[in-house]
Amino acid sequence: MKVVLQKDVLNLGDAGDVKEVADGYARNFLIPRRLAVRANDGNTKAAIHQKRLAELKRDKRVKVMKELSSSIDGKTYEVKVKVGENDKLFGSVTANDIALAIKNTGVELDKRKLDLGEPIKSVGEFKIKVRLAEGVVPQIVVKVVGQA
Repeated sequence: MKVVLQKDVLNLGDAGDVKEVADGYARNFLIPRRLAVRANDGNTKAAIHQKRLAELKRDKRVKVMKELSSSIDGKTYEVKVKVGENDKLFGSVTANDIALAIKNTGVELDKRKLDLGEPIKSVGEFKIKVRLAEGVVPQIVVKVVGQA
């Protein structure tokens, strides 16, 4: 049976794809969960149109993110934190702290885009990846400075 995928389905395809699947798989799994609809001329044309619109939207988002990437790539941002003896931090530096430091320079950035890897628990400089969009991953330098 030919179906048009309404949502991304793991190991099958992306939303808008027209796929040939087993009848039982379509009737018992895909269609009841509204992951797909039976393919006919109207559904197929609508799916192709939706896919084209999604690609245009994605291309526009990538273009905007590349511009943002060029404005932050390689820059150093300073985060001041309270420290105790031997420059030991109270807690850790979070993505929210870094996003606030970036916002203070005039660039709006979502904290979920920052890829810390592991929490920052010491004073020093750290390279952090910023995942803006597919293929757009600039690196910034975060300088953690202690204050008494």
